Amino acid sequence: MTDMHIDHSVLRDLQEVMEEGYLQLLETFLEDSEQRLSQLHGARTANELGMAAHSFKGSSGNMGAVGLARLCQQLEERIKERPPYGIEELIHRIDQEYLEVQRFYRSERERVSAN
Repeated sequence: MTDMHIDHSVLRDLQEVMEEGYLQLLETFLEDSEQRLSQLHGARTANELGMAAHSFKGSSGNMGAVGLARLCQQLEERIKERPPYGIEELIHRIDQEYLEVQRFYRSERERVSAN
């Protein structure tokens, strides 16, 4: 996966620091991300959407999913614009980016499990 999606140095650092807990970290990120996507899609107000985008941005950045974090940042900024525009398209892009990230982290999980 290209560096526009994942910062591999972040993952190397996490694996070094977390050691045996790295696999659980990957699992937790994947589970939490599904919840965060549901929050994005279920948000009824701009405030709820902004909080969900902010939270997803943070967890994605912490896990090295830089493309996903960048899109969530864009969503956070777009919500503040009056009137907000292109929110649905941006959420769709987040969904698509997450699918790429999810595939990568699942393969990372398999790689770590095999060792």
